Amino acid sequence: MAAPPRRSLLVLLSGLLVFASLVALTTAIYEDQVGLADWHQKYIGKVKQAVYHSQKSGRRRVVVLTEENVISSLDLRSGDIFWRHVIDKNDPLDQLGLSLGKYVLTLSSGGTILRAWNLPDGLMIWETNLRTSTASNSQLHVMSNNKAARDNLVLVSAGRWIYAVSSIDGAISWEKEFSLDDLEIKRILQSPENDVVYALGLAGSSKLALYHLSAKTGEILKDIQESFPGGLCGKTVLGSDNVFVALDKARSSLLLIEFKGERISYNKVLVSDLVQDLSGSFELQSLSSDIISLQTSSSISLLKLKGTDGLEVLQRFDQPAAVSDSLPITEKEKAFAVVQHLGSEIEFIVKFTSDLSSEIIREKVNIDQNKGNVERVFLNSYIRTDKSHGFRALVVMEDHSLLLIQQGEVVWSRDDGLASIVDVTTSELPVEKDGVSVAGVEHNLFEWLKGHMLKLKGTLMLANADEVAAIQALRLKSSEKNKMTRDHNGFRKLLVVLTKAGKVMTLHTGDGRVIWSKLLPSLRASRFGGVPSALRIYQWQVPHHSVMRENPSVLVVGRTGAESSAPGVFSILDSYSGEELNSMKLDHSVFQIIPLTLKDSSEQRLYLILDSNSNAHLYPKSADTLNIFLHEMSNLYFYSVDIQANVIKGYSLQKSCDLNFGDDYCFSTKELWSIIFPSDSERIVISETRNMNEVVHTQAKTIGDHDVMYKYLSKNLVFVATLSPKAAGDIGSVLPEEASLVAYLIDAVTGRILHRVTHHGAQGPVHAVLSENWVVYHYFNLRAHRFEMAVIEIYDQSRADNKDVMKLILGKHNLSAPITSYARPEVAVKSQSYFFTHSVKAMAVTQTAKGITSKQLLIGTIGDQVLALDKRYLDPRRSVNPTQQEKEEGIIPLTDSLPIIPQSFVTHSHQVEALRGIVSIPAKLESTTLVFTYGVDLFYTQLAPSRTYDSLTDEFSYALLLITIAVLVAAIIVTWIWSEKKELGDKWR
Repeated sequence: MAAPPRRSLLVLLSGLLVFASLVALTTAIYEDQVGLADWHQKYIGKVKQAVYHSQKSGRRRVVVLTEENVISSLDLRSGDIFWRHVIDKNDPLDQLGLSLGKYVLTLSSGGTILRAWNLPDGLMIWETNLRTSTASNSQLHVMSNNKAARDNLVLVSAGRWIYAVSSIDGAISWEKEFSLDDLEIKRILQSPENDVVYALGLAGSSKLALYHLSAKTGEILKDIQESFPGGLCGKTVLGSDNVFVALDKARSSLLLIEFKGERISYNKVLVSDLVQDLSGSFELQSLSSDIISLQTSSSISLLKLKGTDGLEVLQRFDQPAAVSDSLPITEKEKAFAVVQHLGSEIEFIVKFTSDLSSEIIREKVNIDQNKGNVERVFLNSYIRTDKSHGFRALVVMEDHSLLLIQQGEVVWSRDDGLASIVDVTTSELPVEKDGVSVAGVEHNLFEWLKGHMLKLKGTLMLANADEVAAIQALRLKSSEKNKMTRDHNGFRKLLVVLTKAGKVMTLHTGDGRVIWSKLLPSLRASRFGGVPSALRIYQWQVPHHSVMRENPSVLVVGRTGAESSAPGVFSILDSYSGEELNSMKLDHSVFQIIPLTLKDSSEQRLYLILDSNSNAHLYPKSADTLNIFLHEMSNLYFYSVDIQANVIKGYSLQKSCDLNFGDDYCFSTKELWSIIFPSDSERIVISETRNMNEVVHTQAKTIGDHDVMYKYLSKNLVFVATLSPKAAGDIGSVLPEEASLVAYLIDAVTGRILHRVTHHGAQGPVHAVLSENWVVYHYFNLRAHRFEMAVIEIYDQSRADNKDVMKLILGKHNLSAPITSYARPEVAVKSQSYFFTHSVKAMAVTQTAKGITSKQLLIGTIGDQVLALDKRYLDPRRSVNPTQQEKEEGIIPLTDSLPIIPQSFVTHSHQVEALRGIVSIPAKLESTTLVFTYGVDLFYTQLAPSRTYDSLTDEFSYALLLITIAVLVAAIIVTWIWSEKKELGDKWR
């Protein structure tokens, strides 16, 4: 009889079985994880032009052109994006058109580039480059029912040039350059017979010219010119077939200009006679051959043109409103829409131009008041079932959102203001109260068991496609990431974003949904008046300790105008509700915003606002704040970079304010130092400093031979890069011998240059990031014809004596000695350069709670993706043949290029179109950082630079762990019983 296996062998076999099951677990965690830790949102921006294409069959769509340089096709039923193209900012889109019902035409770069796109799928059909005399306001006109050619010609005017281009293949049929000096074509019109093209132009500010051209050859048939003594401002609209309405140079009168044969006659009408309470600027718009709208910031007047005899006001809308372009309904009839505000509603009115006294549609629509006023309206018609005409309108709101109104309702809306984010901050969610659970709870035991059985099948790779989809739906439903309370790992937060429209919106990091939004009254622009600008958003109050029960708040800083000398505005908002707690218009400008590390007793952060007169203003204004600030004022220093003047200056503060006597919260500044760069050889292109909230875990770095290097961790360290003047242009526009980049490390307290390095043959653009004691910057090497990334690390040599262990034991070290920037620092610098494959749009560095986790560079590439590059690849101590000690330290052997690992792309397969910024937010869990990327699109994810070494992942199967423990316990019991029986059998022998 064979002896039974030994107990240890059985335990080993059981352990191998468990290990094999866990290996299967690690290879099956990807397919059902999609969308659990990241999200991606697509936007288009503020619409400035729209063209409908609503054929009887097929998909009804609208093609739009936006201020973010995006052309896109939207589904009229849902607002979803069919396709879109984000064009580079260096090629600004000017005009949009539709030809032959299947080509989308775009004119860009001041009338120099004409493109045709396929309407169904957005593929580019052709591109034509055009010559122009000067960059000017270009015009695009698609000819209709053209008898002179086999297809519709596209007329393009730019400067004093007119081109006729085939809409099928982009071939230029004819071109014409006018000989009149300083001529700029303002309008292109088509004769009713379609064989003559009218071109109206303005030479200088006083001469008006009208040309009659042959639509077939471009030959000039007639040339009429007239000079106006008072001058014209350049804005003209067509009043009738032979009457133009123009605005004079003083913008106070309208000129009614009539062309009769070879003669020109005109009459002048004062605008004040038409609109009594006119204030600010206004706009003119032609609705038909004799109807013109005059729009101000608060009203719209409909005017009837009586030849050159004058204008008559037919109707006036006194509420803030917007009017659409006229829409042809029949050969003789046109319709237009007016959308005006009535309290908490908007009113949608459609009229025929032939009879303004009657209305086709008058509907009231409820709308969110946080969207502001209506700015643009695009009207479209459709045929109802009873063969009558129905109307819908695409409405652009003040906050850049887009709405479709039809039959008295908002069919769909898009928050496209999120395509123009200017700044981001974060806010913690409230603490979950005891006894209150906002998580979803399974309804019964059967559902609970069913869910866990599905998850177990997915873990063991036994689930089919439908079950995998069900598993993902269950996880999204039961996930705690969407709760409105903070979690112990710090993954759930609020992203508080400020948009270019002056709107503050909060996004939940769980799924990117908008929690609340607020259009700030202080940053709302009148339609034709001043243009306030939103600058920055900061955390204002972060409650801790005694004020824990108060809600956190954020501070929004802006200007009342676009100029740097315009007065500033403050707005303080509750982070949880969006309620505006306080708003103030400052009596000084906002030149620079300096967040301080100080807080008052209510946990409100202190800020210094530097105005254009170099005076510093302290906020918030309270006695407690002033006492705290005065106690630390002698230790406060700051600097300013003036790129235009090519100078950097350092300042300290003094108690009195020269301009505001008696204002205890105003302080004058004292210039301590300045660095003036020679403008003929260097121009400042970028300056960077450390993140004020960055946490550094250790000030020492242990190298392979057990030596210690001390980091130079001054918060006053500033990185500045300059380029030679010729190297500031596009890549390749200068010879390598004429280009150079100089990198500086400067102490902001004394102005001392700690390090300076020159890169000959280097050209911009330059992007940089400064963290701890190192800086990484990116540029183009003209000699190698490749991009490069350089790293500089700076170390403090004054602490070299601390390496003696006996001195540390006896306390004879200088680790606790005060550090002063006025003492000349003993620093050692190490640097290295590497080739890099990609062009760069933005750079950031990962931030974690304690600074223990390894750093990664977050690089926004030219492909609008984010690459996470380990900082170890940018170690200046890398060598071709590292020693054994350096290998043990983790130094990577030197290569000339930095590796691009496809798995290192944080955005995976997504593109963040027109990427502008990357923000890294520490979580409470040290291993994890939250990454938010914004441009026209938004993308959010969680990143673990050193893997999740301090926690189990969210996908860890607790059910499988319980099964494993149960199997091990059963194996132990069976093995023990077997062993007891064996021992008993041995004793009976």
